[in-house]
Amino acid sequence: MMKSVRQIHLAWFLTLLFLLISCSTPESSATGDTREGRPDMESWTVTITFTDKGKVRAIVNGDHLQKFNDRQFIQIDGNVHIDFYDEFEKHTSLLTSGFAEVEENSNYMVAFENVVVLSDSGVNLYTDTLSMDHEAELIFTNDSVMVTTEQLDTLYGVGFESDLQMEQWTILKPSGVTARNAE
Repeated sequence: MMKSVRQIHLAWFLTLLFLLISCSTPESSATGDTREGRPDMESWTVTITFTDKGKVRAIVNGDHLQKFNDRQFIQIDGNVHIDFYDEFEKHTSLLTSGFAEVEENSNYMVAFENVVVLSDSGVNLYTDTLSMDHEAELIFTNDSVMVTTEQLDTLYGVGFESDLQMEQWTILKPSGVTARNAE
């Protein structure tokens, strides 16, 4: 009888030891799953308002947002719509794209994939990528562009630079047609 009680105790001890070992959590599992490279925060159907000195400068809408704290970086994808406002909070333009990336420290943004900017000044821009430097108050790209104006101009080129309101803009290597008379 003593022998069977010892065997039962030994069996319980081995079972508990097995459970304790199998329940411990190593830093990374054998499958390689870690937090490295994963966002610190995710959100769906987002609206973000960017302000400068209390004034609205941009309202961003998108289907999905990922925020990476260590890199101070935000990625927004799926139906990105960004309404821009001037220093008087007057709407200036609407940007749409497939996705966008924002560096939080500088609010430097790059939009990718079917980028369209419809400005309230009547100038519309179509390109594959567009960078926005809020500190320098410039938008620019080195990609191919198509620009249309209220005067029915359609201009093509490679490279584009403009102020944020798209009132003073330049196509770096232009080509295209105009409906205006040559004088």
